[in-house]
Formats: sequence, C-alpha cells, structure tokens
Amino acid sequence: MHRKKIVLMLAAGCLAFAAPAREFSGARAMEYARKAVSFGPRPPGSPAIHNLRAYILAQLKLRGCEVVEDSFSGRTPLGPIPMVNIIARFPGKSGRAVVFTGHYDTKLKPSVRFVGADDGGSSTAFLLEMAEMLQGAPRKDDVYLVWFDGEEAIHEEWTDADSLYGSRHLAERWAADNTLGRIKALINVDMIGDKDLDIMDEQNSSPALRKLIWSTARQLGYGKYFLDTGGPTDDDHMPFVHMGVEAVDLIDFDKSYWHTPQDTIDKLSPHSFEVVGTVLTAVLNKLEETY
Repeated sequence: MHRKKIVLMLAAGCLAFAAPAREFSGARAMEYARKAVSFGPRPPGSPAIHNLRAYILAQLKLRGCEVVEDSFSGRTPLGPIPMVNIIARFPGKSGRAVVFTGHYDTKLKPSVRFVGADDGGSSTAFLLEMAEMLQGAPRKDDVYLVWFDGEEAIHEEWTDADSLYGSRHLAERWAADNTLGRIKALINVDMIGDKDLDIMDEQNSSPALRKLIWSTARQLGYGKYFLDTGGPTDDDHMPFVHMGVEAVDLIDFDKSYWHTPQDTIDKLSPHSFEVVGTVLTAVLNKLEETY
C-alpha cells in the first residue's frame, strides 16, 4: 500500500490546538472501569459482554457521535463465536482521521473468576471517557474510538490465529473501504489503569508516533510514566502496523496479576487514567495540526 509519509510535529510549543470542550477526567474513567467490572467476566460471546456492549452503546448515544456495530464471526479453537467491534466516529472536516483503540473483552478462564479490571476494563473505561471528552467539540480530523472484541486468545496459548480477532477483522474491513489510507495515527491502549503506571517502549510501534507521545509526556511533566525500555509486543495495533498504518501500542505489561483473579478494581488508579488521557489529548491536538 502506497501511503504518504506522515511528518509528526514535535515542537515543544504546540500543546494547545483545538482543545476539546472538556478535560479528560481520571475520576470519571475510574467509574467507567467500575461499571465494566460489575458485569463480571466478559469473554467473547458471553451474556456479560453482551450486557457491557449494550451499556457502551447507551453511553455513546448520549455523545452525539456516529456509531457502528461491526459484527463478525470469530473462527476460534472452540468453533465460531459471534463478536462485535464497536466503532464511534466524531466527524471532522479534513478527510483525515485519528484513531484510538482498545479491547473490551476479557480472557476466557472457565476455572476462575477473571474480571479483568486492568486487562480489558481499563481500555474500555479510557475510551468511554474519551467519548465524553470529545462530545460536542469541533474537530479538524475525524476521531474514531474503537472497542475491539476478541483481543484475547480463546485457547490458553496465544497464537497468530487465536488472538486479535476484532483488530484483524477491522483492519481488513478498513483496507477494503479505503479508511486505512485516511488514518494519520492509530493509538491502542491496553492495561493503562494500574496504580504503578509504567508504559513500556513497545518496539513494534511507529518510531515517529512513539517519539511524539513520549516527548509530549515529558513536556507535560509525565515523562516518568513512559519508560525508555521495552520490547516488541503483539497487540491490537499489529494488524494495522502490518498494513502500513502509523500505529502505536501503549501498554503497561509488567504486572504480577496479569490473567489472574487478582486483576481487580483495587489495582486501578484515577491518576493513571488521567496521565494517559491528558497526554493523549495533547497528542491528538498536535496530530490535528500536522496538515
């Protein structure tokens, strides 16, 4: 795919462009996380994820955005499972787009009660707060918020075929309808609510976009939460990376409670949500001034 190379603005003085009508609230994001966790374990195809999806859709109806339920059948080791990505679009005028993504499913763990407060709950909550923040604010670019279904492996072991069902499906859909060619940047968030926030420098991500985010975090006084160490990680950004999109994964992966019943709401902090939300709000404003 031939795509025009994006030049990302990194100047220190460009933090306040087209500011949204509301500021990102870590306290509100925390309440959204509590609500998500209240539905219990939320693996794909479960009644709980159906109920959470209904809640997300009801919230989006209040935000004045365009909403698409992107339904498909995930071909899993347990057979076909119905899955649904939720796509919210806040329209702009430029014809270009910035995309924020995360997953709202939880790992299928039949033997334990896994509610995924951080792993699934934090990304769900972050995107809901982004929607509230974006409500009613004029935009230069389209802003998409995407809740992916089927991020987790259905079987115990993660494989290329058994993982990232929702993001693989949407990348193919957006390649077919030429949406991919309009995307300036795609920012995926995963496990960003932990009290001890340490976002790794994920090496599969776009170097230019990583540089923009990390430099913005330093300018805002949040540099200590964005590490200079890390490695490559498979996550929902990868189907888009493979198709040439400027994409980045923000993930705090070094957690002892990962995929255990201890991933509960007490592990999360409004401050961590606010750090990530404040940084990405500033990044969005910079990206809207790129063209």
